[in-house]
Amino acid sequence: MKTRTVKCRKLIGGCAEGEAIVSREAINFYLCDPATGELLEKNHHLKGKSFARKVVVLPTGKGSSVVQLDGLYQMLEKNNLPKAIIVIDPEPVLVSSVYVVNVPMVDKMEDDPYTLIEDGDWVKVDADSQIVTVAEKF
Repeated sequence: MKTRTVKCRKLIGGCAEGEAIVSREAINFYLCDPATGELLEKNHHLKGKSFARKVVVLPTGKGSSVVQLDGLYQMLEKNNLPKAIIVIDPEPVLVSSVYVVNVPMVDKMEDDPYTLIEDGDWVKVDADSQIVTVAEKF
């Protein structure tokens, strides 16, 4: 198995690993089914895919702080939060909402996450050490 470790910047501390799911579009976690973690947003390319217990790569968040936090909190209550989040543009609403539910979050990877990470890769986010390790899927 080929692995690669790159530097990043810690936004929210912690360490977690899991299967990656990569979104090319902004995400509003309020539009996820808390019972399954599945995205319900109409016309989103990941509609029907689950973020539960996965390492989510996304460009940014969208939506107000109330709905973003509510969606994440409902996912927390059902034990379906993402394991970690890698974000390109860490807008304040997303970062503050993720902080409240305590999911490790990083940005500023030294390599473009969209060229390094694919759906199904095993990704370890060590925000405290500011490194991301990617093991390519078979």
